[in-house]
Amino acid sequence: MSRGRRFDDEPKLNIKKVIATIIALIVIIMVIVSIVALFNKKEVIEINEPVEYFSYHTNDKWGVINSKGDIVIDATYDEMLVVPDKTKDIFIYNYDVDYENETYKTKVINSKGEEMFSNYTNVEPLDNYTTPEDIWYDTSSLRFEKNDKYGLIDYSGNEILSPEYDDIYTLKGLERSIILEKDGKYGLYNDVTKDLILDVQYSEIKALGDVYDDGYIVKNSENKYGLILPDKSTVLEFNYDNITDVHDGSQYLVENDDKKFVVDNTNTIVFELDDNEDITEINEDKYVLEKENKFNIVNSEKEELLDESYDYLEHAYGDYYIAGNDNKYGIIDSEGNVVVDLKYVNVTYRADAAFFECENEDYTTDIYDNTCEFKVTGTISEVNIDNSYIRIRVGDDYKYYNLLFEEKSNKDVLPDNTLFLIKENGKYGYENKEGKRVVDCIYDDAQEQNKYGFCAVKKDGKWGALKSDGTVILEPSVNLDDNIIIDFIGKYHLDENIGLNSFAE
Repeated sequence: MSRGRRFDDEPKLNIKKVIATIIALIVIIMVIVSIVALFNKKEVIEINEPVEYFSYHTNDKWGVINSKGDIVIDATYDEMLVVPDKTKDIFIYNYDVDYENETYKTKVINSKGEEMFSNYTNVEPLDNYTTPEDIWYDTSSLRFEKNDKYGLIDYSGNEILSPEYDDIYTLKGLERSIILEKDGKYGLYNDVTKDLILDVQYSEIKALGDVYDDGYIVKNSENKYGLILPDKSTVLEFNYDNITDVHDGSQYLVENDDKKFVVDNTNTIVFELDDNEDITEINEDKYVLEKENKFNIVNSEKEELLDESYDYLEHAYGDYYIAGNDNKYGIIDSEGNVVVDLKYVNVTYRADAAFFECENEDYTTDIYDNTCEFKVTGTISEVNIDNSYIRIRVGDDYKYYNLLFEEKSNKDVLPDNTLFLIKENGKYGYENKEGKRVVDCIYDDAQEQNKYGFCAVKKDGKWGALKSDGTVILEPSVNLDDNIIIDFIGKYHLDENIGLNSFAE
């Protein structure tokens, strides 16, 4: 007997509807689970900056920490572990140090304590500085020694210059510029382009200005100076007894036969100076002329453009000059108009942020923009070019401005922060981006959260640190009265000697 007819008469199962129903149930379950998880979720805050490395010390021993505040290498070393590039897992230290004879050996290790570049001897960083207090290191090359000669390797351990030089060091204050010394002669190497700019045949190499692109003052074997740019082109031929650092990029103050001249970049003389004259600034067709300890602005005919001379005169920006008489300073233009009264103890032009700092006797600062319009009085706490803001203490409060001096909130200028400094009844605390109070206002002083997520807080004369979620990582317990800058990574505070960029426990 066939059963097919009875089953054929029964309703058929709709597979599509079944699948749709199952999917709908899964979605409902997922929504419910998400809602439950949301209510039970604890707030986790992380600062997603790449990990960086720093030297630290405790109990006269040195180690390495990272930007999360974790110990990378325990503080067991007698000598500082130098971190030549804070983004790289490469640390260098000295051992067998003989301070009397000034000899030592070096070793390179990574965060696992493994030795690196062991096929090279005495690998060491190339130090540089703009001032002795501001030490930094070349981040492309390391020096090594072989048979009392020096060569270069890169940070991967590849040899880039063979060990044939008597010495290798940076041209101080300038990036990319490495001096090669051999048999009493000097050459110049660009460690970024890996190019020899000047062969090792010159008697002297100096920087013309503060930046690499300005070029180099070079003396040849005949004791004559010329000017060479980083692209190896010659601006001034080797015709001069001296080339000074006074220039505007197209005109230069040079010397020949005890006479000073201004020449252009075609080696044409613009004018000659008398024995009692000097040029201290060049600004296109205007020149600051010093004569008998007085300063004036002259044109290419050496005609004075100001009705009166000054005790001090420095070109600042555009048509503006910082002028001084009787130890009081202000700002004038090239026609002699006083645009900011000569009443300040010091005036500085901040070219990186395009404003004037005018210091008062009470240690406050009047700030003028680059049109010499007054903006604000206070004490400058920070000028952050990367994030385009200026932090100024005005009275008892900190205020933020963009580089146009429009007032902003800390949330405007620090968009990546998780905590923001607030003040209430003379005490400091923190709130989050939504304005929710995270840390009560209980601290006598405090800093904004740094790029690594830590906040420095002060109470009863001592400093401590908070994490990015506002929890305490170090109770206020450290006296930092001698520190110029207060900063923390984890429980470690920035050293008094900020040039070392190291931390202490």
